[in-house]
Amino acid sequence: MSQLNIHLTEEFERRLSRLMRVRQIKTKSEAVRIAVAETLERSLGSGTPATDFRSWIGLARQAPQNPPPRFRSDDDLWGD
Repeated sequence: MSQLNIHLTEEFERRLSRLMRVRQIKTKSEAVRIAVAETLERSLGSGTPATDFRSWIGLARQAPQNPPPRFRSDDDLWGD
């Protein structure tokens, strides 16, 4: 079995600890193995990207292009 040495950021360490608590995993190495295996399964198994933004296409065109102004002039904006 190969050995991998890594330096962890504080945030990664917190997330790894959380994963270990939630999944009741006893060692960091097992948690990393599980996370990598599940990520690979998800990436290969779904066939589609995890995030699909295609439904956003044309969404901005639904908003009014020139809504009625709330103020008549810049002076009205700053007035009492």
